[in-house]
Amino acid sequence: MRLQVLMTVGVALAMATAAAAAEESGSSALTSEAAEALRELGGLVMPIAQSDERLDVSLHLADQPITDETLDLLVQLNQQQTVAWVNLAGRDITDAGCERLAKLTGLERLHLERTQVGDAGLAKLASLTELIYLNVYGTQVSDGGLETLGKLPKLRRAYVWQSKVTPAAIETFTKAHPDVALIGEVKLEPVSFPKKEAKQDEKKADEKKADEKKADEKKADEKKADEKKADEKKADEKKADASKDEKPAGAPDDAKTADGKTDEATADDAKADDAKADGSDAK
Repeated sequence: MRLQVLMTVGVALAMATAAAAAEESGSSALTSEAAEALRELGGLVMPIAQSDERLDVSLHLADQPITDETLDLLVQLNQQQTVAWVNLAGRDITDAGCERLAKLTGLERLHLERTQVGDAGLAKLASLTELIYLNVYGTQVSDGGLETLGKLPKLRRAYVWQSKVTPAAIETFTKAHPDVALIGEVKLEPVSFPKKEAKQDEKKADEKKADEKKADEKKADEKKADEKKADEKKADEKKADASKDEKPAGAPDDAKTADGKTDEATADDAKADDAKADGSDAK
């Protein structure tokens, strides 16, 4: 039991000693004069991650001027601890400053967008063999600068839009270096939305067409109904006429009175009665 406790304590002490040593080695760069000077300019200097002591230096939001001379502080800091990420977007960096950046041989990510860097400055960065990401949008870089990008063995993504790089050059570079995503100008086509008045007019037109269609259908139905009634009436009249013309089956030719005599026999009887009456009067 005591042996297990001693072993546990020993492991804990060893881990604490290693952590302290790592913190001391890292803090030497973070607390150096170069790091403090960069912070006084408004920059940020910090490790990339807890498990990665390499440095991330961001100067794009600094509230003091950042020029080519400021990059000497990065070179000094890199001599103590590897500077892997640098953000200089929108600062007063020219081709001369790229000569200083070329000394940061462990650089992996570099932001130079909206600076004054051109093809000559980009050519000085050919020594950055660890560079993975490069952003030079809004710079003076042209088609000639792409030759330098092709020499960077680990480069995987580069932004060149709003620079002087042409679409044709981007297409040629992409075919020659398919493993590099070269992001050029993105053309956005304006989307036209129909005016409200136009929609209302279209709605009214559709409603008018619908009403006209209903009216036409109603008229057609009424016409069909009238024609049907007329046809039925004609058929009824035709049947009635046919009934008048036809005699019932088995009926005698001469009509008989209620006592069974024909009209002619009744007339003869009437004459005979009249003659008898005349004879009586004569007597």
